[in-house]
Amino acid sequence: MPGTIRGLYAITDARWPRPVALEPAVAAALRGGARIIQYRDKSTDRERRLAEASALASLCAQAGALFIVNDDAALAQAVGADGVHVGEHDAAVSDARAQLGEAAIVGVSCYGDLDRAQRAAAAGASYLAFGSVYPSPTKPQAPTVPLAIFAEARALTDLPLVAIGGINADNIASVRAAGADAIALVDAVFGAQDIEQACKTLGNSL
Repeated sequence: MPGTIRGLYAITDARWPRPVALEPAVAAALRGGARIIQYRDKSTDRERRLAEASALASLCAQAGALFIVNDDAALAQAVGADGVHVGEHDAAVSDARAQLGEAAIVGVSCYGDLDRAQRAAAAGASYLAFGSVYPSPTKPQAPTVPLAIFAEARALTDLPLVAIGGINADNIASVRAAGADAIALVDAVFGAQDIEQACKTLGNSL
């Protein structure tokens, strides 16, 4: 399963204004070539989150894409997601793995921390995410990390490497060339007026 972490990785974000409703937006991203969708919504509206995640899981299954839930292994399990993504203050890799099983994808945010990446890999992570590689409109306070982090990480692990943060059509090729296996995007996809075309344009640069 971890070997499928490649290409465009589109992340929804409930905090970011969307010109299109969630389900049509994700459907458009999938038509445009997104291979992974992450549902990121840290609100407390459990019923809505369950309904949205369930709908997106179905869309991804129909498109043959992976569906990942951010920081909620129980929700991922409830909707049959392919896995979960955890950050610095989220559940431990081992806890997520114990709940979802050995076949599940467990992605980990490593920011610019190679020690954290090594610990996550040893704990059973499926992929490692690094960023913000550029200033991010979604998380403007996030510190940036150099693109050289991908070569440094590759020297330490064979796990798929994901880049995130401020990536757009102008810089995506540079990020891929630096060694990222998958490119995670929020605003460049879901902030676009034409989401399907935005994904096609981004994909053409990979």
